[in-house]
Amino acid sequence: MEELVERAIVVGVNLNKDTHFEYGLEELHNLAEALNVVVVGEVTQNLDRVNPAHYVGKGKVDEIKAFFEEAAANLVIFNDELSPSQIRNLEAALECKVIDRTMLILDIFARRAKSREAQMQVELAQLQYMLPRLVGLRASLGRQGGGTGGGFKNRGAGETKLELDRRKIEDQIAKLRNDLEHVKDQRETQRKQRRKNEIPVVSIVGYTNAGKSTVMNRLLAKTGQIEDKQVFEKDMLFATLETSVRQIRLPDQKEFLLTDTVGFVSKLPTHLVKAFRSTLEEARDADLLLHVVDVSNVEHRYMMDVTNETLQAVGVENVPTVEVFNKSDLAEVKYPHVNGDNIWISAKESAGLDELIEVISSHIFADYITCRLLIPYDRGDVVSYLNENASVQDSEYEEDGTMLKAELKQADYERYSEFVLDK
Repeated sequence: MEELVERAIVVGVNLNKDTHFEYGLEELHNLAEALNVVVVGEVTQNLDRVNPAHYVGKGKVDEIKAFFEEAAANLVIFNDELSPSQIRNLEAALECKVIDRTMLILDIFARRAKSREAQMQVELAQLQYMLPRLVGLRASLGRQGGGTGGGFKNRGAGETKLELDRRKIEDQIAKLRNDLEHVKDQRETQRKQRRKNEIPVVSIVGYTNAGKSTVMNRLLAKTGQIEDKQVFEKDMLFATLETSVRQIRLPDQKEFLLTDTVGFVSKLPTHLVKAFRSTLEEARDADLLLHVVDVSNVEHRYMMDVTNETLQAVGVENVPTVEVFNKSDLAEVKYPHVNGDNIWISAKESAGLDELIEVISSHIFADYITCRLLIPYDRGDVVSYLNENASVQDSEYEEDGTMLKAELKQADYERYSEFVLDK
């Protein structure tokens, strides 16, 4: 059977002369494209406040309907989250399927989710979004038989889900919350183990498609990591939803863990932020954040604000941060270039990686101590450990034992302080 091609009219309301309105609409086009929806037209309106019944004014509803028929569309996408009554009223007036920005993002997340945890997080967000909208969505499914791109194919938002009664959906929400709590406990255990091992954690955050996965992959390649450690990267919105954790070992034996988190977007659905909270908390416990920014985008400052606001919403505060201005090759800026905790790089060209590693090291290895140690010959285990886990700059064989000049992390310095001669 031939799959229905979604042809959409997008509708945007510019409230109180929002300076980021045009960019928000462009982003909506990209979100639709991520689901293979063909955008065939656009309708906008300037308002001081939204119409509680139809979101847009009555005259604008008529304009959308005429345009919809003329363009042979089969879907209308609004650039904001609509209330249950607004969806019902609009579908009745337009006689077609209406979805909002939130549904669009939820469907993208549903299709991109690969791990069991990500799938549960997305399903929870979908069900919480759907619960108050059951009546409107049920009518919509009766008319169109699905969601975007042929119909919400993934878990949690298909036609069968909407045939469930409210109680069953509430039960499913409770079960998902419980399961996710269990996963969160496991994640916390892993975090405690990392802290016990005293390996610093560097977490990559940023707007979707800023190049976070590319930065991670280039750092892995730079430090000689094998190919199968690379993470998925693609030039599209929300290419990856999974949290990737990789161990980076520098030539001087220093190590840190690099984690990659889900990207952000403006008007990220509240339910989704809450559902992904435990994933985003990876950043909260980091020793350093790398805030990756697409400096070639004229709206990059706005993207930085959105990222910072979302991080604050999940309790990520007071973590030292390095601003990594990526895609400098596409912008008229000097790169590689470092100015304090700001660095301009091109991950795609692998330009600025040495400088980035240096900036990271200056933060997470600041407490390292350079000292001389005299280790008796019967403590070869200590020499072996330090050669493996510390930066040994010089070694000589003395009458009383092995003399090492080494750079040690605080914990190792304290552990082997009996052998320390001077700093």
